[in-house]
This record gives sequence, structure tokens and C-alpha cells, in this order.
Amino acid sequence: MMLTKPLKTSAVLTGLAAGLSLGLALNVGTATAQAADWEPNKPFEMVIMAGQGGGADRLARLFQSIIQKNDLSPMPVLPINKGGGSGAEALRYLQDNAGDAHKVMATLNSYYTTPLRTDIGVDIEEFTPIARMAVDTFVLWVNADSDIATLEDYVAAVKAAGGAWKMGGTGTGQEDSLVTAMLETEFGIEMTYVPFAGGGTVAKNLVGGHVNSTVNNPSEQMAFWKAGKSRPIAAFTEQRIQVFPEVPTMRELGHDLVYAMQRSFVGPPDMPVEAQIFYTDLFEALSETEEWQSYAAEQALVSDLLTGEELQAYLLAERDLHAKLLEAMGESGS
Repeated sequence: MMLTKPLKTSAVLTGLAAGLSLGLALNVGTATAQAADWEPNKPFEMVIMAGQGGGADRLARLFQSIIQKNDLSPMPVLPINKGGGSGAEALRYLQDNAGDAHKVMATLNSYYTTPLRTDIGVDIEEFTPIARMAVDTFVLWVNADSDIATLEDYVAAVKAAGGAWKMGGTGTGQEDSLVTAMLETEFGIEMTYVPFAGGGTVAKNLVGGHVNSTVNNPSEQMAFWKAGKSRPIAAFTEQRIQVFPEVPTMRELGHDLVYAMQRSFVGPPDMPVEAQIFYTDLFEALSETEEWQSYAAEQALVSDLLTGEELQAYLLAERDLHAKLLEAMGESGS
């Protein structure tokens, strides 16, 4: 008898535990199913924290067309440029629309640098991670009419200009200015940095002869390069870029200068979990399309999907790295 009571009690507890586990599993399964069933019930905004014509803008509009062509969303996508204040306009807009399930934002590295440089009341740790679609590359460009053909030629020309050399780029403290500062430090040169609203405008000003060089992303210069109007001198990449097999990396030339741009999407703070799941699934499906894979290869983008907590950890690590870069430039703080 003393043996049977514990056995009966154990059996009851085991059955109870099994019942509770089953109930919990059913509840979790139901919640997951509900989240998976959520879809936007009106057009959703794809906020772009940069001006028209640049890499972020091109990608957002490409994604809009791929989503529409492949019926990845039941509702249309509305790309909206909010590049004011080096992306501060977009960051505040997303912050002010906390909890909105119908807004996502296309980011670039100003996602880190702008809140670090200026107190705009935004903490990117509060935003909702969705997907990193790619890592973009940087290349040093000159006008094709220039006599500059090598990095050595470039450094000599900048030094000869005595500070009058014009480097075109996007807003001060953004990616292009960081790369420019790296060049100045590495080679002991001085340039006049000329900021423009977006990467597309930067590229046009190079071929128009209004600036002497740029560090555009390949996608922003590609059309001009194919037309024979701009010339790549060196790449800020670990390895040579497949599209430009003849262009050496800075490391090959003896200079440890490597820098890249993330192309990611985030949602507002407190975005509903079901919406986060929908958009993550959407971008995962988009990443597998032939249109995206072909575009990434042609435009020297490294297609590298990252989602969820892994993406958030990556974004926060990059924020810490950029804080150190800005501090070295004397650009941190408001």
C-alpha cells in the first residue's frame, strides 16, 4: 500500500503535467498561428532615411516592385523619402509612430551615426528588427576625364591641391564623410568635403565636374561607370569586388581601410509581434527571388540575410563601432 500511493500520486501528477503541457502547447500554437495569419489591412509605408537617387532609395523602390510582382503583400508598398537631417527626420518619424504595424524603415549607416551625433530623442535599441538584406560596398571614384589612374596618382593630386580638393558625399557625419576621414588620416591629406542630399546627386556631381572624387556605393555610380564617365580607383572591401575584377582593394595596396554599409529594415518601437513576423517573412521571401539575387550581384551588393535577435545584436554592435569612429573624428555628441 505504501508503494501504491506514491505511484498513484505520481501518475496523477504526470497526467496533470501532460495536460498542462498540452494546453500550453495549444495556446502557443494558437498564438503563433494568429501571428502568422496577420496581414496589413491598408498600404504600408517604406520610409527611406535618405534622399532620392541614392542606394537606399534605389533598393526601396526595387523592393516595392519585387513585392508587387511576386504578390508578397496583400497591400501596396508606399516608399517615402525622409532624409532630412542626415536621416533624423526618418528616425523621429518612426519613433513618433511607435506601435504602428504599417510602417517599416529602410536603413543605412546613418541609422547609427545620426543619433550619436545629435540628440534627437531616439534610441535605436527600441526599434523592431526585421531584416538585413545586404551589405553594400564603397569604392573611391574619380571622373573618367581625370589623369588619375592609381591610388598613388590620387594621393599626389590631392596633396598638390593643397586642401582645395573637393570630395563629394552625403551629409556630414554620414558614411561618405567617415570614409573620407579615413583617407585623410591614412594618407595625411586634406580635402574639402561637399555634402549633398543623396548618393545619386553625389554621383551626378562627380561626372559633372563639380567635385573631384567620391566614395560612392557601386550602385550609385554604376550607370556612369558603364557609360565610361567615372573611374574606380580602389575598393574599401576585404576582397576584390566581382563586378570590378581589375580594381584593387585598399588592403592590397598596403592600407587597412575597410568599410561597408548595411541595408536593413526595422519597424517602429512596440511594433506588434504579428506584424514583425509578417514583414520578416516578406523580406525572407523577397531575398530568395531571382530579381533580388541578380540585382545584388550586378550592383556589387553582398546579399546576406539576417533577422530577429541576431540582427538586433549586429545593429547594436555596429552602433558601438561607429561611436568610436565618430569620437576619433571629433564628431560625437550634440
